[in-house]
Amino acid sequence: MTETTGRPVLHGYFRSTAAYRVRIALNLKRVAWHDVFHHLRHGEQRDADYLRLNPQGLVPALEWEGAVLTQSLAICEFIDEVVPEPPLLPDAAVARATVRAFAQAIACDIHPVQNLRVLQRLRAAGLEETAVTAWAHDTIADGLAACDALLSGRDGPYCFGERVTLADLCLVPQLVNARRFGVALRWPRLLAVEAACLALPAFADAAPERQPDAE
Repeated sequence: MTETTGRPVLHGYFRSTAAYRVRIALNLKRVAWHDVFHHLRHGEQRDADYLRLNPQGLVPALEWEGAVLTQSLAICEFIDEVVPEPPLLPDAAVARATVRAFAQAIACDIHPVQNLRVLQRLRAAGLEETAVTAWAHDTIADGLAACDALLSGRDGPYCFGERVTLADLCLVPQLVNARRFGVALRWPRLLAVEAACLALPAFADAAPERQPDAE
């Protein structure tokens, strides 16, 4: 465990979209935390000390009152349970499932197959860099098109109405990755949600370029 002054400890990396989600959740809940950074491109997430904390060798991990939590969506929902206001999920069961489905479309279907670990394996398998970039580009573009369709007919500044939800915490970081890989953002609804979110300090302060380890 990391020695701190009693604050939760977030193990992350400025460019990790999964860590970005958790930073937004902590900001929304007004939870102060201590950062420990692991440079993913230098392989620091595979250091022995970190693997003892999180055997998957992934970020984020959150140390909270003696517990070590992993997987960004599980962490965000934990935070939502222990700090209920403002809620990240709707009250109704169907609405909660709908928000979770959108969040998982990004966190489970788009993000994992275009993250650094997968791209490095594609390179190791002999794919040229242009093919690796195309893989990430197409994965993101196809996934965001589906996300846009999932929001069809829904009003409000955020993905699912007048209140920020877990869906917004996943969408905004993924749009950052989309731009990194040159995806043409042709979905006005997604961009409008992003603009509404970034007008909130909780989102703006969590942005990768504002983190102490940003390069």
